[in-house]
Amino acid sequence: MDTLITSTDSPSDNSSSQNETELYWNQFVQPVWRIVLWAVAYSTIVIVSVVGNITVIWIILAHKRMRTVTNYFLVNLAFAEASMSAFNTVINFVYAIHNEWYFGVHYCRFHNFFPIAAVFASICSMTAIALDRYMAIIHPLKQRMSSLQTKVVIGVIWVLALLLAFPQYYYSTTDQLPGRVVCFIDWPEYSLMDFKKLYFVCVAVLVYFLPLLVMGCAYLVVGLTLWASEIPGDSSDRYQEQLNAKRKVVKMMIVVVCTFAVCWLPYHVYFLIHQFCPHLFEHPFIQQVYLSVMWLAMSSTMYNPIIYCCLNDRFRAGFKQAFHCCPCVPEGSYNGLELKSTRYLQTQTSLYRASRMETSVSCVMQPSEDVHKVMFESIRGSEKKAAAHSPSREFTSNGSSSRSISKTLSETSSFYSSNNLPE
Repeated sequence: MDTLITSTDSPSDNSSSQNETELYWNQFVQPVWRIVLWAVAYSTIVIVSVVGNITVIWIILAHKRMRTVTNYFLVNLAFAEASMSAFNTVINFVYAIHNEWYFGVHYCRFHNFFPIAAVFASICSMTAIALDRYMAIIHPLKQRMSSLQTKVVIGVIWVLALLLAFPQYYYSTTDQLPGRVVCFIDWPEYSLMDFKKLYFVCVAVLVYFLPLLVMGCAYLVVGLTLWASEIPGDSSDRYQEQLNAKRKVVKMMIVVVCTFAVCWLPYHVYFLIHQFCPHLFEHPFIQQVYLSVMWLAMSSTMYNPIIYCCLNDRFRAGFKQAFHCCPCVPEGSYNGLELKSTRYLQTQTSLYRASRMETSVSCVMQPSEDVHKVMFESIRGSEKKAAAHSPSREFTSNGSSSRSISKTLSETSSFYSSNNLPE
């Protein structure tokens, strides 16, 4: 941020020393009251982000039923955000207050390197979730990613993130100015191109604009499918319940993406303007602009746990369990964090299958309303009676074996759990 750094040569006499001191004087010193206000604001980010995201990681990893494809990416997202908040937010604030670096050359390199990698890993995780939701809803018959494949994708995301951020690590250095030390990136100069501008434009495209475009298209198609279309003839309660659950998950992720987009837009605009109009950043007021833009960008790391808690029943139950000792936290049912029992799932699945069978028969036979109702009640009654005696001996209406119905129940139950339904 120090746009007054133009030379690092040693002064040759008193006159040049005085001129250099005037050139490098630190115009970013702030009054104490302003420092205190900014310190409170940035401290709030760190506390809420680290505690909230660690809790999210615990909720997912400590409960087997929460370990789905979507939630593995949420773990990666929470890890990236908690790490960036813990390792960079406070340091960035301290450096921005007086524009003086206290932490050595090695941490200077890490400080410039890690945020780019963390932001890239975060937005790639959100993009992977959007594509996973797209495949699950638009192409439900295609095979979903396994846990191993999901972990491989996360590993690839971090490898690409580290490669993208490596130039910032390689060219970062510190310099001793009269009265202070600064941390900056000493970009190479080429006659054919401006490497610095090219790099920042590529970073803005790869960690913001391109992923948001992909997620916007994916969620637009998913939203039109879930909200603007209905399956003819299928109005069963179970179907509506599953449809509403999918809508809740997609709605939660759309809120997460929109929050990220709003928080990081001023940051990318700020640095893109800095590349093309550097003279605007020589004024003292730019420090307050920078602190505001950086605070908004860093605050994106603390909103996601709040969004999960407000919009997802299982995460809400997990947060209540994690903070049950706090007097301000209301008592909740910890059982809500896990899916229902296997018997409950089988019973609910049988009802769902019965409603689907009723819909198929009604579409083919087109019976009258009374006959339609009697047929549905008869099928539902037979399903409940069979489940009550022995779920393993349940039969379908056409007399198929219990082995095939058990397989169907298992696959359907897996589908419910893999979509991280709130109920």
